[in-house]
Amino acid sequence: MSVRRFGTWAGALAALALLAAGCGRKTEAPSGATGGAMATATVSPYDAGPRAGEQPVNEALVEQGEHLFQTKGCSACHAFGKRLSCPDLNGVTMRRTALWMENQMLHPEVMTKQDPIAKQLFGQYALQMPNLNLASSDAKAVIEYLKHKNRESAEKHE
Repeated sequence: MSVRRFGTWAGALAALALLAAGCGRKTEAPSGATGGAMATATVSPYDAGPRAGEQPVNEALVEQGEHLFQTKGCSACHAFGKRLSCPDLNGVTMRRTALWMENQMLHPEVMTKQDPIAKQLFGQYALQMPNLNLASSDAKAVIEYLKHKNRESAEKHE
């Protein structure tokens, strides 16, 4: 291999290494995001801003969201207050934004490849959320159901 070709490859590898170094950055989790414990959280462009649970619950969508949660099989992998084969959903609306949750429901295969939080969850649980072919309005209804359940749980523990 010529020196010129080696230099081109070395430069390309160095650039790739710099790009990779920026992926999966870590930052401090917001206070209360992990029950007050200091932990690191992976930065996601979809998870910046107010937590979904900070917004009022749209009660008109809760029943539809619960129906979708049951009929689409979400309860086979997710529960509230305990871990099944996937993350416990108790408190999820205070850990994630509505935008992150909606993207995770609508495009799980893309999120697993591109989103740092989804990648981390895939690594932790070794399962990718299936694409349930939800409409955006369906995902929003499920989020309202999750907010409702999370608020019920928080009220029981007050």
